[in-house]
Amino acid sequence: MPTEREYKFVVPPGREVPGLADLVAVGDPVVVEQTAVYYDTVDLRLTRVGASLRHRSDDGWTVKLPVAGTTDAPLVRAEHPVAGPPGDPPVAARDLVAARVRTARLTPVARLHTTRERRALRMLGPAGTTGTAGADGAEIGVLTDDRCRVAGAPPSREFREIEFEVAPDASAAVVAAVVARLRSASADPDEGSTPLPKVTRALGPLARAQPDVVVPPVGTPATVTGVLRHALAESVQRLVAHDPVARIGEDPEGVHQARVATRRLRSHLRTFRPHLHPVPIRVLRAELGWLASELGAVRDADVLRDRLRGRLAGLDPGDTRAAQPILDRIDADRAAARERLLAALRSPRYLALLDRLVAVAGRPPVVPGSDADDLDALRRLVRAPLRRLRLAVATLPDPAPDAALHAIRIHAKRARYAAEVMVPVFGNPARDLARAVTRVQDVLGEHQDAVVAGAWLRATGLALPDPRAAFAAGELATLERVAAAAARDAWPEAWAGASPMRVRRWR
Repeated sequence: MPTEREYKFVVPPGREVPGLADLVAVGDPVVVEQTAVYYDTVDLRLTRVGASLRHRSDDGWTVKLPVAGTTDAPLVRAEHPVAGPPGDPPVAARDLVAARVRTARLTPVARLHTTRERRALRMLGPAGTTGTAGADGAEIGVLTDDRCRVAGAPPSREFREIEFEVAPDASAAVVAAVVARLRSASADPDEGSTPLPKVTRALGPLARAQPDVVVPPVGTPATVTGVLRHALAESVQRLVAHDPVARIGEDPEGVHQARVATRRLRSHLRTFRPHLHPVPIRVLRAELGWLASELGAVRDADVLRDRLRGRLAGLDPGDTRAAQPILDRIDADRAAARERLLAALRSPRYLALLDRLVAVAGRPPVVPGSDADDLDALRRLVRAPLRRLRLAVATLPDPAPDAALHAIRIHAKRARYAAEVMVPVFGNPARDLARAVTRVQDVLGEHQDAVVAGAWLRATGLALPDPRAAFAAGELATLERVAAAAARDAWPEAWAGASPMRVRRWR
Protein backbone atom coordinates (compact mmCIF):
# COMPACT_ATOMS: atom_id res chain seq x y z
CA MET A 1 0.00 0.00 0.00
CA PRO A 2 1.26 3.51 -0.73
CA THR A 3 2.82 5.61 2.01
CA GLU A 4 2.26 9.35 1.99
CA ARG A 5 4.69 11.93 3.37
CA GLU A 6 3.17 15.34 3.96
CA TYR A 7 4.20 18.68 5.38
CA LYS A 8 1.29 20.82 6.59
CA PHE A 9 1.18 24.51 7.46
CA VAL A 10 -1.73 26.56 8.76
CA VAL A 11 -1.74 29.88 6.91
CA PRO A 12 -3.82 33.03 7.62
CA PRO A 13 -6.72 33.41 5.16
CA GLY A 14 -5.39 36.46 3.29
CA ARG A 15 -1.70 35.56 3.14
CA GLU A 16 -0.10 34.81 -0.20
CA VAL A 17 1.58 31.47 -0.72
CA PRO A 18 5.31 32.15 -1.18
CA GLY A 19 6.58 31.90 -4.74
CA LEU A 20 8.39 28.67 -5.56
CA ALA A 21 9.24 29.24 -9.23
CA ASP A 22 12.96 29.67 -8.50
CA LEU A 23 13.02 26.29 -6.74
CA VAL A 24 10.67 24.04 -8.73
CA ALA A 25 8.46 24.06 -11.80
CA VAL A 26 4.91 24.80 -10.60
CA GLY A 27 2.02 23.32 -12.60
CA ASP A 28 -1.30 24.96 -13.41
CA PRO A 29 -3.86 25.01 -10.59
CA VAL A 30 -6.71 22.49 -10.43
CA VAL A 31 -9.58 23.49 -8.12
CA VAL A 32 -11.93 20.91 -6.57
CA GLU A 33 -14.64 20.98 -3.91
CA GLN A 34 -14.54 18.14 -1.39
CA THR A 35 -16.76 16.99 1.47
CA ALA A 36 -15.23 14.47 3.85
CA VAL A 37 -16.98 12.62 6.67
CA TYR A 38 -14.64 11.23 9.34
CA TYR A 39 -15.50 8.25 11.52
CA ASP A 40 -14.07 7.57 14.96
CA THR A 41 -15.03 6.48 18.45
CA VAL A 42 -16.60 8.96 20.85
CA ASP A 43 -13.26 9.29 22.65
CA LEU A 44 -11.42 9.73 19.29
CA ARG A 45 -9.15 6.68 19.54
CA LEU A 46 -8.18 6.90 15.87
CA THR A 47 -7.56 10.63 15.71
CA ARG A 48 -5.51 10.67 18.92
CA VAL A 49 -3.04 8.18 17.44
CA GLY A 50 -2.81 9.92 14.04
CA ALA A 51 -5.06 7.46 12.16
CA SER A 52 -8.22 8.30 10.24
CA LEU A 53 -11.19 6.64 8.53
CA ARG A 54 -13.06 8.88 6.14
CA HIS A 55 -15.37 8.97 3.15
CA ARG A 56 -14.64 11.84 0.77
CA SER A 57 -16.92 12.95 -2.03
CA ASP A 58 -14.24 12.75 -4.74
CA ASP A 59 -12.35 9.56 -3.87
CA GLY A 60 -14.51 7.41 -1.58
CA TRP A 61 -13.26 5.56 1.49
CA THR A 62 -9.70 5.89 2.76
CA VAL A 63 -8.02 4.56 5.89
CA LYS A 64 -4.79 6.26 6.95
CA LEU A 65 -2.57 4.62 9.55
CA PRO A 66 0.58 5.97 11.22
CA VAL A 67 3.77 4.27 10.11
CA ALA A 68 5.60 2.64 13.01
CA GLY A 69 9.14 3.88 13.63
CA THR A 70 8.96 7.14 11.63
CA THR A 71 10.43 10.11 13.45
CA ASP A 72 11.13 12.62 10.70
CA ALA A 73 9.27 15.91 10.41
CA PRO A 74 6.72 15.03 7.71
CA LEU A 75 3.44 13.39 8.62
CA VAL A 76 3.99 9.81 7.41
CA ARG A 77 1.01 7.49 7.03
CA ALA A 78 0.12 4.34 5.14
CA GLU A 79 -2.83 5.09 2.86
CA HIS A 80 -5.40 2.35 2.17
CA PRO A 81 -8.20 3.07 -0.34
CA VAL A 82 -11.26 0.89 0.32
CA ALA A 83 -14.15 0.29 -2.08
CA GLY A 84 -17.68 0.84 -0.90
CA PRO A 85 -20.68 3.21 -1.00
CA PRO A 86 -21.08 6.13 1.42
CA GLY A 87 -22.84 5.46 4.69
CA ASP A 88 -21.56 2.89 7.15
CA PRO A 89 -17.83 2.13 6.79
CA PRO A 90 -17.17 -1.05 4.79
CA VAL A 91 -16.01 -4.19 6.58
CA ALA A 92 -12.55 -3.94 4.95
CA ALA A 93 -12.13 -0.44 6.38
CA ARG A 94 -13.32 -1.51 9.83
CA ASP A 95 -10.83 -4.36 9.74
CA LEU A 96 -7.91 -1.97 9.30
CA VAL A 97 -8.83 0.08 12.38
CA ALA A 98 -10.22 -2.74 14.54
CA ALA A 99 -7.17 -2.92 16.84
CA ARG A 100 -7.50 0.79 17.58
CA VAL A 101 -11.30 0.82 17.93
CA ARG A 102 -11.59 -2.56 19.70
CA THR A 103 -15.01 -3.00 21.34
CA ALA A 104 -16.04 0.67 20.95
CA ARG A 105 -18.41 1.86 18.19
CA LEU A 106 -17.52 3.88 15.12
CA THR A 107 -19.60 6.98 14.51
CA PRO A 108 -19.33 10.13 12.34
CA VAL A 109 -17.33 12.69 14.32
CA ALA A 110 -16.62 15.44 11.78
CA ARG A 111 -17.79 16.69 8.41
CA LEU A 112 -15.26 18.85 6.58
CA HIS A 113 -15.89 20.97 3.47
CA THR A 114 -12.71 21.85 1.59
CA THR A 115 -12.01 24.02 -1.42
CA ARG A 116 -8.72 22.66 -2.73
CA GLU A 117 -6.35 24.31 -5.19
CA ARG A 118 -3.85 21.70 -6.33
CA ARG A 119 -0.55 22.21 -8.21
CA ALA A 120 2.04 19.66 -9.28
CA LEU A 121 5.68 20.43 -8.47
CA ARG A 122 8.53 19.15 -10.65
CA MET A 123 12.28 19.59 -10.90
CA LEU A 124 13.47 22.56 -12.89
CA GLY A 125 15.18 21.64 -16.14
CA PRO A 126 17.89 23.55 -18.03
CA ALA A 127 17.47 27.30 -17.95
CA GLY A 128 14.52 27.00 -15.58
CA THR A 129 12.33 24.86 -17.85
CA THR A 130 10.37 21.85 -16.64
CA GLY A 131 12.88 19.50 -18.28
CA THR A 132 12.22 16.08 -19.81
CA ALA A 133 13.89 12.81 -18.87
CA GLY A 134 16.11 11.85 -15.94
CA ALA A 135 16.32 14.16 -12.95
CA ASP A 136 15.16 17.14 -14.99
CA GLY A 137 11.39 17.37 -14.73
CA ALA A 138 11.23 14.62 -12.07
CA GLU A 139 8.23 14.83 -9.76
CA ILE A 140 8.81 16.61 -6.44
CA GLY A 141 5.31 16.40 -5.06
CA VAL A 142 1.94 18.11 -4.96
CA LEU A 143 1.16 21.45 -3.34
CA THR A 144 -2.39 22.11 -2.21
CA ASP A 145 -3.98 25.24 -0.81
CA ASP A 146 -6.96 24.02 1.25
CA ARG A 147 -9.64 26.29 2.68
CA CYS A 148 -11.54 24.15 5.18
CA ARG A 149 -14.80 24.60 7.06
CA VAL A 150 -16.10 22.27 9.75
CA ALA A 151 -19.80 21.69 9.07
CA GLY A 152 -22.10 22.89 11.84
CA ALA A 153 -19.31 24.90 13.49
CA PRO A 154 -19.11 28.69 13.87
CA PRO A 155 -16.83 30.66 11.52
CA SER A 156 -13.97 30.29 13.99
CA ARG A 157 -13.82 26.61 13.03
CA GLU A 158 -12.62 27.53 9.57
CA PHE A 159 -8.93 27.22 8.73
CA ARG A 160 -6.61 27.36 5.78
CA GLU A 161 -3.90 24.75 5.30
CA ILE A 162 -1.01 24.48 2.86
CA GLU A 163 -0.13 20.85 2.27
CA PHE A 164 3.00 19.61 0.53
CA GLU A 165 2.82 15.89 -0.28
CA VAL A 166 6.30 14.67 -1.18
CA ALA A 167 6.88 12.31 -4.10
CA PRO A 168 8.61 9.01 -3.19
CA ASP A 169 11.93 9.77 -4.96
CA ALA A 170 11.97 13.54 -4.60
CA SER A 171 15.30 15.31 -4.13
CA ALA A 172 15.87 15.83 -0.40
CA ALA A 173 17.61 19.15 -1.00
CA VAL A 174 14.77 20.52 -3.10
CA VAL A 175 12.17 19.27 -0.61
CA ALA A 176 14.02 21.01 2.23
CA ALA A 177 14.12 24.25 0.27
CA VAL A 178 10.39 24.10 -0.51
CA VAL A 179 9.54 23.34 3.11
CA ALA A 180 11.64 26.25 4.37
CA ARG A 181 9.89 28.60 1.93
CA LEU A 182 6.40 27.40 2.93
CA ARG A 183 7.21 27.67 6.62
CA SER A 184 7.86 31.38 6.15
CA ALA A 185 4.15 31.85 5.34
CA SER A 186 2.87 29.80 8.28
CA ALA A 187 0.98 31.34 11.15
CA ASP A 188 3.16 29.23 13.44
CA PRO A 189 6.90 29.00 12.67
CA ASP A 190 6.96 25.51 14.24
CA GLU A 191 4.29 24.23 11.84
CA GLY A 192 5.68 21.40 9.74
CA SER A 193 7.81 20.15 12.62
CA THR A 194 4.70 18.67 14.26
CA PRO A 195 2.20 18.47 11.38
CA LEU A 196 -1.42 17.63 12.20
CA PRO A 197 -4.04 15.91 10.05
CA LYS A 198 -7.03 18.07 9.06
CA VAL A 199 -9.43 16.07 11.21
CA THR A 200 -7.25 16.75 14.27
CA ARG A 201 -7.51 20.49 13.68
CA ALA A 202 -11.23 20.17 13.05
CA LEU A 203 -11.98 18.29 16.28
CA GLY A 204 -10.05 20.51 18.67
CA PRO A 205 -8.23 19.79 21.96
CA LEU A 206 -9.62 16.28 22.64
CA ALA A 207 -8.18 15.11 19.32
CA ARG A 208 -4.70 16.12 20.52
CA ALA A 209 -4.87 14.11 23.75
CA GLN A 210 -2.53 11.17 24.26
CA PRO A 211 -3.34 7.87 22.53
CA ASP A 212 -4.69 4.91 24.48
CA VAL A 213 -1.27 3.28 24.58
CA VAL A 214 1.80 5.41 25.29
CA VAL A 215 5.18 3.88 26.13
CA PRO A 216 6.18 5.70 29.33
CA PRO A 217 9.80 6.18 30.37
CA VAL A 218 11.01 3.77 33.01
CA GLY A 219 11.66 6.70 35.31
CA THR A 220 14.26 7.47 37.94
CA PRO A 221 14.58 5.81 40.33
CA ALA A 222 13.45 2.69 38.49
CA THR A 223 10.60 0.74 40.05
CA VAL A 224 9.05 -2.63 39.31
CA THR A 225 5.84 -0.91 38.23
CA GLY A 226 7.70 1.57 36.00
CA VAL A 227 9.71 -1.13 34.21
CA LEU A 228 6.63 -3.32 33.80
CA ARG A 229 4.49 -0.50 32.38
CA HIS A 230 7.23 0.38 29.89
CA ALA A 231 7.61 -3.25 28.78
CA LEU A 232 3.88 -3.98 28.49
CA ALA A 233 3.05 -0.75 26.66
CA GLU A 234 5.88 -1.30 24.18
CA SER A 235 4.60 -4.77 23.26
CA VAL A 236 0.93 -3.78 23.18
CA GLN A 237 1.84 -0.90 20.89
CA ARG A 238 3.72 -3.31 18.61
CA LEU A 239 0.77 -5.71 18.47
CA VAL A 240 -1.73 -2.98 17.65
CA ALA A 241 0.51 -1.39 15.01
CA HIS A 242 1.03 -4.69 13.17
CA ASP A 243 -2.57 -5.88 13.41
CA PRO A 244 -3.66 -4.27 10.09
CA VAL A 245 -0.50 -5.51 8.34
CA ALA A 246 -1.31 -9.05 9.48
CA ARG A 247 -4.89 -8.70 8.24
CA ILE A 248 -3.86 -7.46 4.79
CA GLY A 249 -1.42 -10.35 4.47
CA GLU A 250 0.90 -8.86 1.84
CA ASP A 251 3.87 -8.53 4.21
CA PRO A 252 4.77 -11.58 6.33
CA GLU A 253 6.33 -9.23 8.90
CA GLY A 254 2.83 -8.26 10.03
CA VAL A 255 2.12 -11.72 11.43
CA HIS A 256 5.72 -12.13 12.59
CA GLN A 257 5.80 -8.92 14.60
CA ALA A 258 2.33 -9.48 16.05
CA ARG A 259 3.46 -12.92 17.18
CA VAL A 260 6.65 -11.49 18.70
CA ALA A 261 4.60 -8.91 20.59
CA THR A 262 2.25 -11.61 21.88
CA ARG A 263 5.13 -13.82 23.02
CA ARG A 264 6.85 -10.91 24.74
CA LEU A 265 3.67 -10.03 26.59
CA ARG A 266 3.28 -13.59 27.88
CA SER A 267 6.94 -13.63 28.90
CA HIS A 268 6.72 -10.28 30.70
CA LEU A 269 3.67 -11.42 32.66
CA ARG A 270 5.55 -14.58 33.62
CA THR A 271 8.75 -12.71 34.57
CA PHE A 272 6.90 -10.19 36.76
CA ARG A 273 4.54 -12.82 38.19
CA PRO A 274 5.84 -12.48 41.78
CA HIS A 275 4.60 -8.87 41.80
CA LEU A 276 1.23 -9.35 40.07
CA HIS A 277 -2.22 -10.42 41.21
CA PRO A 278 -2.41 -14.02 39.99
CA VAL A 279 -6.01 -14.45 38.79
CA PRO A 280 -6.25 -11.70 36.13
CA ILE A 281 -2.74 -12.45 34.91
CA ARG A 282 -3.43 -16.18 34.60
CA VAL A 283 -6.48 -15.46 32.44
CA LEU A 284 -4.60 -12.90 30.35
CA ARG A 285 -1.68 -15.27 29.71
CA ALA A 286 -4.11 -17.99 28.62
CA GLU A 287 -5.77 -15.64 26.13
CA LEU A 288 -2.39 -14.52 24.82
CA GLY A 289 -1.49 -18.19 24.38
CA TRP A 290 -4.59 -18.64 22.22
CA LEU A 291 -3.65 -15.64 20.07
CA ALA A 292 -0.02 -16.79 19.79
CA SER A 293 -1.24 -20.16 18.52
CA GLU A 294 -3.40 -18.55 15.81
CA LEU A 295 -0.58 -16.27 14.69
CA GLY A 296 1.96 -19.08 14.96
CA ALA A 297 0.19 -21.34 12.48
CA VAL A 298 0.56 -18.72 9.75
CA ARG A 299 4.07 -17.73 10.77
CA ASP A 300 5.28 -21.32 10.89
CA ALA A 301 3.89 -21.92 7.39
CA ASP A 302 5.71 -18.80 6.15
CA VAL A 303 8.99 -19.95 7.68
CA LEU A 304 8.62 -23.48 6.28
CA ARG A 305 7.74 -22.22 2.80
CA ASP A 306 10.71 -19.84 2.65
CA ARG A 307 13.01 -22.48 4.07
CA LEU A 308 12.07 -25.17 1.55
CA ARG A 309 12.17 -22.77 -1.38
CA GLY A 310 15.76 -22.02 -0.42
CA ARG A 311 16.54 -25.75 -0.17
CA LEU A 312 15.19 -26.39 -3.67
CA ALA A 313 18.16 -24.51 -5.13
CA GLY A 314 20.34 -27.43 -4.06
CA LEU A 315 18.36 -30.05 -5.99
CA ASP A 316 18.68 -31.14 -9.60
CA PRO A 317 16.40 -29.12 -11.92
CA GLY A 318 14.19 -32.14 -12.54
CA ASP A 319 13.73 -32.76 -8.85
CA THR A 320 13.03 -29.08 -8.29
CA ARG A 321 10.17 -29.25 -10.80
CA ALA A 322 8.91 -32.46 -9.25
CA ALA A 323 8.80 -30.75 -5.84
CA GLN A 324 6.03 -28.34 -6.87
CA PRO A 325 3.31 -30.42 -5.13
CA ILE A 326 5.25 -29.98 -1.89
CA LEU A 327 5.10 -26.18 -2.21
CA ASP A 328 1.44 -26.43 -3.18
CA ARG A 329 0.77 -28.36 0.03
CA ILE A 330 2.51 -25.66 2.09
CA ASP A 331 0.50 -22.93 0.35
CA ALA A 332 -2.73 -24.82 1.06
CA ASP A 333 -1.78 -25.23 4.73
CA ARG A 334 -0.93 -21.55 4.97
CA ALA A 335 -4.18 -20.48 3.31
CA ALA A 336 -6.19 -22.55 5.79
CA ALA A 337 -4.18 -21.14 8.70
CA ARG A 338 -4.71 -17.61 7.44
CA GLU A 339 -8.47 -18.12 7.23
CA ARG A 340 -8.47 -19.27 10.85
CA LEU A 341 -6.33 -16.29 11.85
CA LEU A 342 -8.63 -13.77 10.16
CA ALA A 343 -11.63 -15.33 11.89
CA ALA A 344 -9.80 -15.00 15.21
CA LEU A 345 -8.84 -11.36 14.59
CA ARG A 346 -12.46 -10.53 13.75
CA SER A 347 -13.83 -12.26 16.83
CA PRO A 348 -15.21 -10.51 19.94
CA ARG A 349 -12.75 -12.63 21.94
CA TYR A 350 -9.75 -10.93 20.29
CA LEU A 351 -11.17 -7.41 20.62
CA ALA A 352 -11.94 -8.02 24.30
CA LEU A 353 -8.35 -9.25 24.75
CA LEU A 354 -7.04 -6.02 23.23
CA ASP A 355 -9.20 -4.00 25.62
CA ARG A 356 -7.70 -5.88 28.56
CA LEU A 357 -4.17 -5.47 27.24
CA VAL A 358 -4.61 -1.71 26.86
CA ALA A 359 -5.98 -1.49 30.40
CA VAL A 360 -3.19 -3.62 31.89
CA ALA A 361 -0.49 -1.70 30.00
CA GLY A 362 -1.77 1.53 31.52
CA ARG A 363 -2.27 0.16 35.01
CA PRO A 364 -0.68 -3.24 35.71
CA PRO A 365 -2.31 -5.19 38.59
CA VAL A 366 0.76 -4.93 40.83
CA VAL A 367 0.38 -6.19 44.38
CA PRO A 368 0.96 -3.62 47.16
CA GLY A 369 4.55 -3.27 48.33
CA SER A 370 6.14 -4.47 45.10
CA ASP A 371 8.19 -1.32 44.67
CA ALA A 372 10.21 -1.74 47.86
CA ASP A 373 13.96 -2.37 47.30
CA ASP A 374 13.38 -1.87 43.58
CA LEU A 375 16.84 -2.60 42.14
CA ASP A 376 17.20 -5.82 44.11
CA ALA A 377 13.70 -6.85 43.07
CA LEU A 378 14.49 -6.13 39.42
CA ARG A 379 17.72 -8.13 39.61
CA ARG A 380 15.82 -11.10 41.04
CA LEU A 381 13.41 -10.96 38.11
CA VAL A 382 16.33 -11.56 35.73
CA ARG A 383 18.07 -14.14 37.90
CA ALA A 384 15.00 -16.39 38.00
CA PRO A 385 14.69 -17.20 34.25
CA LEU A 386 18.48 -17.31 33.97
CA ARG A 387 18.63 -19.84 36.81
CA ARG A 388 15.97 -21.97 35.12
CA LEU A 389 17.97 -21.84 31.88
CA ARG A 390 21.18 -22.95 33.61
CA LEU A 391 19.36 -25.78 35.41
CA ALA A 392 17.78 -27.00 32.17
CA VAL A 393 21.19 -27.07 30.48
CA ALA A 394 22.85 -28.79 33.45
CA THR A 395 20.26 -31.58 33.52
CA LEU A 396 20.25 -32.31 29.78
CA PRO A 397 20.69 -36.00 29.01
CA ASP A 398 23.40 -37.06 26.58
CA PRO A 399 22.46 -37.25 23.80
CA ALA A 400 19.80 -34.58 24.29
CA PRO A 401 16.40 -35.31 22.70
CA ASP A 402 15.12 -32.76 20.19
CA ALA A 403 12.31 -31.78 22.57
CA ALA A 404 14.82 -31.05 25.35
CA LEU A 405 16.83 -28.73 23.09
CA HIS A 406 13.61 -26.95 22.14
CA ALA A 407 12.88 -26.47 25.85
CA ILE A 408 16.35 -24.92 26.28
CA ARG A 409 15.51 -22.51 23.49
CA ILE A 410 12.31 -21.46 25.26
CA HIS A 411 14.21 -20.88 28.51
CA ALA A 412 16.81 -18.83 26.60
CA LYS A 413 14.10 -16.69 25.03
CA ARG A 414 12.53 -15.97 28.41
CA ALA A 415 15.91 -15.01 29.87
CA ARG A 416 16.55 -12.77 26.87
CA TYR A 417 13.21 -10.97 27.20
CA ALA A 418 13.76 -10.49 30.94
CA ALA A 419 17.21 -9.00 30.31
CA GLU A 420 16.00 -6.74 27.51
CA VAL A 421 13.33 -5.07 29.62
CA MET A 422 16.04 -4.23 32.17
CA VAL A 423 18.34 -2.45 29.69
CA PRO A 424 16.91 1.01 30.56
CA VAL A 425 17.80 0.31 34.21
CA PHE A 426 21.07 -1.64 34.14
CA GLY A 427 22.48 -0.73 30.73
CA ASN A 428 25.32 -2.81 29.27
CA PRO A 429 25.19 -5.78 31.68
CA ALA A 430 21.56 -6.41 30.73
CA ARG A 431 22.33 -5.81 27.05
CA ASP A 432 25.30 -8.22 27.13
CA LEU A 433 23.20 -10.92 28.75
CA ALA A 434 20.42 -10.47 26.19
CA ARG A 435 22.87 -10.74 23.31
CA ALA A 436 24.55 -13.83 24.73
CA VAL A 437 21.35 -15.81 25.24
CA THR A 438 20.03 -14.59 21.89
CA ARG A 439 22.90 -16.47 20.21
CA VAL A 440 21.85 -19.62 22.05
CA GLN A 441 18.24 -19.03 21.06
CA ASP A 442 19.16 -18.50 17.39
CA VAL A 443 21.20 -21.70 17.09
CA LEU A 444 18.54 -23.77 18.78
CA GLY A 445 15.90 -22.01 16.69
CA GLU A 446 17.65 -23.26 13.56
CA HIS A 447 17.71 -26.74 15.08
CA GLN A 448 13.99 -26.64 15.85
CA ASP A 449 13.10 -25.30 12.38
CA ALA A 450 15.10 -28.12 10.77
CA VAL A 451 13.47 -30.76 12.97
CA VAL A 452 9.96 -29.43 12.26
CA ALA A 453 10.64 -29.16 8.52
CA GLY A 454 12.02 -32.68 8.41
CA ALA A 455 9.01 -34.13 10.22
CA TRP A 456 6.62 -32.26 7.92
CA LEU A 457 8.47 -33.47 4.83
CA ARG A 458 8.40 -37.08 5.97
CA ALA A 459 4.66 -36.96 6.62
CA THR A 460 3.96 -35.09 3.39
CA GLY A 461 6.20 -37.30 1.27
CA LEU A 462 4.36 -40.43 2.39
CA ALA A 463 1.05 -38.87 1.36
CA LEU A 464 2.12 -37.65 -2.09
CA PRO A 465 0.79 -39.80 -4.95
CA ASP A 466 3.58 -38.81 -7.36
CA PRO A 467 6.74 -40.87 -6.63
CA ARG A 468 8.95 -38.12 -8.09
CA ALA A 469 7.49 -35.60 -5.65
CA ALA A 470 7.91 -38.10 -2.82
CA PHE A 471 11.56 -38.57 -3.80
CA ALA A 472 12.09 -34.79 -3.78
CA ALA A 473 10.51 -34.66 -0.31
CA GLY A 474 13.01 -37.28 0.83
CA GLU A 475 15.90 -35.26 -0.57
CA LEU A 476 14.70 -32.14 1.23
CA ALA A 477 14.20 -34.09 4.46
CA THR A 478 17.81 -35.29 4.22
CA LEU A 479 19.01 -31.69 3.88
CA GLU A 480 16.99 -30.76 6.96
CA ARG A 481 18.50 -33.66 8.91
CA VAL A 482 21.97 -32.37 8.03
CA ALA A 483 20.96 -28.84 9.13
CA ALA A 484 19.59 -30.14 12.42
CA ALA A 485 22.81 -32.06 13.10
CA ALA A 486 24.91 -28.97 12.34
CA ALA A 487 22.87 -26.85 14.75
CA ARG A 488 23.08 -29.56 17.40
CA ASP A 489 26.88 -29.53 17.06
CA ALA A 490 27.02 -25.71 17.17
CA TRP A 491 24.84 -25.00 20.18
CA PRO A 492 27.37 -25.95 22.91
CA GLU A 493 29.72 -23.29 21.59
CA ALA A 494 26.91 -20.74 21.67
CA TRP A 495 26.15 -21.73 25.25
CA ALA A 496 29.81 -21.43 26.16
CA GLY A 497 29.70 -17.85 24.90
CA ALA A 498 26.85 -17.17 27.31
CA SER A 499 28.61 -18.82 30.24
CA PRO A 500 31.28 -16.37 31.47
CA MET A 501 30.51 -15.15 34.96
CA ARG A 502 30.27 -11.56 33.80
CA VAL A 503 27.28 -12.58 31.71
CA ARG A 504 25.75 -15.38 33.72
CA ARG A 505 26.05 -13.85 37.19
CA TRP A 506 23.49 -11.10 37.46
CA ARG A 507 24.55 -8.72 40.20
